[in-house]
Amino acid sequence: MDEVEAAVSRDEVTVVVAHSERATLRVGDVFLKVDADQARIEAEARAMSLAPVPTPEILWRKPPALALAALPGTTLGSLGGASTGSAAAWAAAGAAIRKLHDGPLPPWAGRAGRSVAALAAELDAECETLVTSGLLPADLVTRNRQVAEAAFRPWTPAFTHGDLQIAHVFLDGDRVTGIIDWSEAGQGDALYDLATFTLGHEEHLDDVIAGYGADIDLDVIHAWWSLRSLLAVRWLSEHGFDPFAPGCEVDALKARM
Repeated sequence: MDEVEAAVSRDEVTVVVAHSERATLRVGDVFLKVDADQARIEAEARAMSLAPVPTPEILWRKPPALALAALPGTTLGSLGGASTGSAAAWAAAGAAIRKLHDGPLPPWAGRAGRSVAALAAELDAECETLVTSGLLPADLVTRNRQVAEAAFRPWTPAFTHGDLQIAHVFLDGDRVTGIIDWSEAGQGDALYDLATFTLGHEEHLDDVIAGYGADIDLDVIHAWWSLRSLLAVRWLSEHGFDPFAPGCEVDALKARM
C-alpha cells in the first residue's frame, strides 16, 4: 500500500506492490496485504493498535492476509518522484512522527532497533558484496560507508515505524490522516525514521525538523541516508525495483560524495 490511487473501480483488482515476500492488492476502498511471514502480519496489526497516530482501519485478518480500509488524502510523493505539499504539510508530518516517537514503547525491537554490532556487521558484508559484484563502484561504497559510521552511537529507544517512506504518510491538506505499512515497527532509533522519511527529499528536511520540534544531529541523518541506501540497493535490484532511477538510492549515495 505504497500510495493512494485515484478512482479505482470497485470491481477492479490493482496490484499496488508485489515481490517474493509479500504483495498488496487494492479492490475499491480495500487494501489486501498478503504476506508469507505471518509473524510480520501479526506484528503489523499489533503495531497499528498501539501507535499513538492515525492508522488504517483493520477490516479483517485471516492468514495469510490482512484487509485494511483506504485512508483519506494523499501522500507527499514517493522516492524518486516529485515531492508535493506545502512546508506546513511537511511540518505536520514531522509533528506526527514526533508524536509516534514520544508514545509508549512497544514491547519488541523493530527494524530501526538493531544493535550497533549487528548493523555494522551487516553493512560491512553488504558493502563487500556491492563492490565484488560490481553493482556499485568501490569509491562510492567506501565514502558512504564512512558517512554511515555516524549512525553507530548510543540512542534512546523510541516507538519507531521502521519503514517511514513519504509514500506511507497520508495527509489531507496540512493534516495527517494516517500512516501505513507497520510491519517493521518496534523500539528503535528515532533518527532512522526521520532519515527514511526525508531520503531523496533533502530540501524538505528543515520543514520536517521544524514540525518535529527537537534538535537533530544532521550527521546522523546523513549517516542513515547512506546506511539505508547501501543496504537497500542489492535487494531492490533483485526484487524488480530500480535503485538507479533518478532521485532514488544510488543518487542518495552520490549526494554524499
